[in-house]
Parts: sequence; structure tokens; C-alpha cells
Amino acid sequence: MTTKTETTDARKPPAQRTAPADWPPGRPRWWQRPWIAPLASISLLFVAFSLPPYLSLNPERSRVPQPDNFAAHYPLLVAHVVFASVALLTTSPQVWPWFRQRYPVAHRLIGRVYVLGGVLPAGITGLLIGAFSPFGPLARVSSVLMASLWLLFTVTGYRMARRRQYVEHRRWMIRSFALTASIITNRLWGVIGFLILSPQLDTTFEGSEKMLTWTIAGLSTWLGWVIPLLIAEWWLDRGESGRHGAWLPASVVRSATGPA
Repeated sequence: MTTKTETTDARKPPAQRTAPADWPPGRPRWWQRPWIAPLASISLLFVAFSLPPYLSLNPERSRVPQPDNFAAHYPLLVAHVVFASVALLTTSPQVWPWFRQRYPVAHRLIGRVYVLGGVLPAGITGLLIGAFSPFGPLARVSSVLMASLWLLFTVTGYRMARRRQYVEHRRWMIRSFALTASIITNRLWGVIGFLILSPQLDTTFEGSEKMLTWTIAGLSTWLGWVIPLLIAEWWLDRGESGRHGAWLPASVVRSATGPA
């Protein structure tokens, strides 16, 4: 004869009997985040394509022309590319909810690498080389503004984590991650701009390749980071970050009691 309790337990779905105690019902599992793998793959491919020419320390392999009035441009550019690659490669595990919730200590360690070994040095060098960009005044203004916001968002997010204000920390870091990944969309807009505007070289631009290049660079630099940032703000306004950040599993709560 089976008791009422045994009958009830037997009717429970297997997922309910095996789910961890600190995993809330209905919360997506790691395999239900289909954007994580593409983001990580694209980041790896982008770094694999962009970084090697600068590791050679050969100015002739640079994809950015050397400004005539700024001799330190190339060394700063190399440093910027290296540190920005660190920031981009550490983005995927940081925005992966499953990894963040299951491995809070690793999340904090990688976060420090992202901030101190990625965004801060990349942002500072980006400010300097952006101010002397060889792609015209429109690109210069965009580069300086983007680097300034990148530093501001990242430092603010880091301070929120130090204060254990984790929901606000995630909101600011989402903005920071949007600007980190904007280097990829920048290149995409550059290709689109070239395909659309290059046929107009002899008409709209009167044969001036310089003006064509400046226009494409100006548009791609602005669209590259403004659109991802607007998407991030739209996502935040929908309240997704607050709902995700409000729930903390027991392992994260225990970890959060240690030094940030």
C-alpha cells in the first residue's frame, strides 16, 4: 500500500525532483540562452582577425594610418588593441547569467580583469588616439565621446559592485558591455557604408577618396556604438535587468559576504 505522500512524490516531474534548491522555477537554464555561444564565437573570431597584425609591432601592418603630428600614435594603438581584446574576450562569461550565478568567485575575478586589464587601459589609450584620429573630425568626436562614456560606465559599475549594489552594478555594466562590443558593429557599419557610398565617389564626393573615407568612418563610428547603447537602454527600460538582478541564489549571497 502506498501512502498519500509517496503517491504525491511519484507524480512529481523528474525536473522538479532533481533541480537544485536555489534554482527558481521557470528560470532559463544555461542551454536556453542561445545568444551566448554566438557572442563568444564572434568575439573570438574578431580578436583572431584584428589582434595578430599589431602583435608583430610592425607599423606597416597597421590598419589605421599614422597621423603626421602624433608620433606616439602607433604604440598607443597597439596597447589599445591588446587591452580592448582582453575586454572583449572577457565580456561573454560576464553577461552569461548561468556562469555568473553558478561561479560568483570566477565572475568577480574575470570582472576585475575586464575592468583593470581591459576597459581602463583600453579606454585611456582610446581617448588619446581618438583625439588624433586620421579619419576626420566627425570620427574624432565620436571616438573621444565613446571612450569617455566607456570609462564612465565601467568605473560606475565597478563602484556599484564594491558597494554591493548589484542590480545597479549590472545596469551600468550592461551599458559598458554594449560599448565594448560596439567595435564589432562599427566594422559592420563600415562595410555597409562602403557598399552604399563608394558608387557615389565620382558624383557626391567629386572624386575625393579622402572625403569618402572620412564620411564612411564618421558614420560607422557613430552608428557603431550609439545603436548598441540605445538597444541596451531599451532593454534596461523594459526592466529585464532589474528582474534578473533581483534574484540571487544562495551561493551568490554567501559569496557576496566576502570582500568585493
